[in-house]
Amino acid sequence: MILVLILVLPLLGGATIAAGRGRPSFGWVGVAANGATLALGVWTAVRVVRTGPLTGAGVVMRADALSAFMVVVIGTIALLASWLGVRTVALELATGQASPARATTYAVLVQAFIAAMLLAVLAANVGVLWVAIEATTVITTFLVGHRRTKGALEASWKYIVICSVGIALAFLGTVLVYLAALHAGGHSASALDWTSLMAHAHHFDPAVLRLGFALLVLGYGTKVGLAPMHSWLPDAHSQAPAPISALMSGVLLTVAFYAILRFKAVTDLALGPGFSRALLVTVALLSLTVAASLLLTQRDYKRMLAYHSIEHMGLIALGAAAGIPLAIAAVLLHILGHGLAKSVLFLTSGEIMVAEGTSQIDGVHTLLARRPALGGLFGVGLVALLGLPPFSLFSSELLMARAEFEVGLGWAAIAAVVAMVVIFVAVVGHARHMLFGPSTAAAPLAPPPRWVAAPLVGGLVVCGFIGVFSWPLSGLLHAAAHVVAP
Repeated sequence: MILVLILVLPLLGGATIAAGRGRPSFGWVGVAANGATLALGVWTAVRVVRTGPLTGAGVVMRADALSAFMVVVIGTIALLASWLGVRTVALELATGQASPARATTYAVLVQAFIAAMLLAVLAANVGVLWVAIEATTVITTFLVGHRRTKGALEASWKYIVICSVGIALAFLGTVLVYLAALHAGGHSASALDWTSLMAHAHHFDPAVLRLGFALLVLGYGTKVGLAPMHSWLPDAHSQAPAPISALMSGVLLTVAFYAILRFKAVTDLALGPGFSRALLVTVALLSLTVAASLLLTQRDYKRMLAYHSIEHMGLIALGAAAGIPLAIAAVLLHILGHGLAKSVLFLTSGEIMVAEGTSQIDGVHTLLARRPALGGLFGVGLVALLGLPPFSLFSSELLMARAEFEVGLGWAAIAAVVAMVVIFVAVVGHARHMLFGPSTAAAPLAPPPRWVAAPLVGGLVVCGFIGVFSWPLSGLLHAAAHVVAP
């Protein structure tokens, strides 16, 4: 019942918002629903670490330590995004950018989007996992094009076309895994269940599974934003409303990577770690190279953050390639830290865009002097995202590098560090212009309301806290890592 409630709560929040017919105050119902989802996710995580996996709705839903961790990540980012989403809707209604009907549709779709991601990580069957991730594609297409500008509509079309190709490839990969499971003696009714796949993986046809996993990495990698299928990401993230960019970059990308992790565990049992390692290292280094080259010449701060997502997804793929429990635990810590830092940055960038009226880096300067609160949040968020101490990304990157050296991927870790240095220099250069820039005599401007700044500050505090103290997450990370790296 708890698992069903986790899935239903966001939908109930969406139904209540729909009943409110565009009144901004009803947006707080969604915030409350997502807060309750986070609380239940934490309870589920504590429970599965102590007593083992939970099942719900027959055999449709299942929560082990990995899926419980992902529920916590989704709940955390959803709480931040929906909190700032109340302000987004209120501003659009006040300025006439959206009608009450459009504002209601937007808020309801956000809750449906969150529910689809929760279904993806709680699905016991990898076929249901595919359906849930496809549902996120359909829902977010409308959210990316919410503002109905030429750029937003173009980005939404590009997003749906490229991601539909990717999800079709993931479907073919899932079918091939299903065939391998059937030929290995699995029952047709349960051949796609996660536990059944793990139990029979040793008997799968190696050739079929190689092709299937390659298609899955390419397909789900499209949703993750891994090169070479990454081109939708900067357009969609730069055109979507800030709360949607926060949800997509902060958690949707890693929900898709969760699917890759699940199939990687099956592939490693059947083929050994060599094949999946080679594939993930290739796409990881390609993604890091693409991100580094494009960030050097970036002129839009929302697109800058989007390209930074490609970098971090590459780092996560490289960490997963190592495959040992230490590496997977570091990957999961990185997923949470990246989600917190990136969601805070995208939400802050939305406030900067409202205040400054532009998303161009050249159009924003002396933020720290003119808008100290926004400039401070953006600056600290970039410090966290660049992996500097004391934030959790520093710890997770060090642990991933250590694991990579342990399994003989030290050369790949060094290549990643080179790309990260290039990215660091590029981002610092852009940030210097936005935060400092040419001197000006302009007086400081009014900060955002405290209720807007509070969750952003809270997100950065949590990101710093888990970078210094491991005890709140150590047991969960250890248990989750052993789910896919026994």
